[in-house]
Amino acid sequence: MVTGNEAAGGAGGGSLPTGVRARRLIDGVRIKELRLLPDERGYLMEMLRSDDDIFQKFGQVYLSVAYPGVVKGWHYHKVQTDFFTIVKGMMKVVLYDGRPDSPTHGEINEFFMGELCPLLVTIPPGVLHGMKAIGAEPGFLVNCPTEPYRYDDPDEYRVDPHGGDVPYDWDLKDG
Repeated sequence: MVTGNEAAGGAGGGSLPTGVRARRLIDGVRIKELRLLPDERGYLMEMLRSDDDIFQKFGQVYLSVAYPGVVKGWHYHKVQTDFFTIVKGMMKVVLYDGRPDSPTHGEINEFFMGELCPLLVTIPPGVLHGMKAIGAEPGFLVNCPTEPYRYDDPDEYRVDPHGGDVPYDWDLKDG
């Protein structure tokens, strides 16, 4: 497990895993590197367990699919914590800390995750997040948030992904 403190060279002495591009992790963001357990029948990948130290509570589980090149985001939650895993394809998941009182206010974290880099990313309330399928296939994201979706009063607040409110460019970075 990697936390913001470890990523910044803190008490854990860890470093950011493959697929993560960030100066330091946003406060409250945690990463679990997932393992594939293959055999001749196929493979198994555990994503989130109730005995994981990052587990908080169960709200629901859902699948969100993004077509190649499509940006889904920005949005954030005031109550809900998200637990993102990409189970098919590859996606760029981007977080922005717009919380004014956060010690990492203004930080951006990029996660290149999916079949080639299996991770689970914990996204705390107030952190803007979005995702974009990268490559030629759709990206399949599974989320296990702490709250069920409330159709009559959603805990979801949207920001235009290309409106300039978040200092991030979703375009492909060649080079």
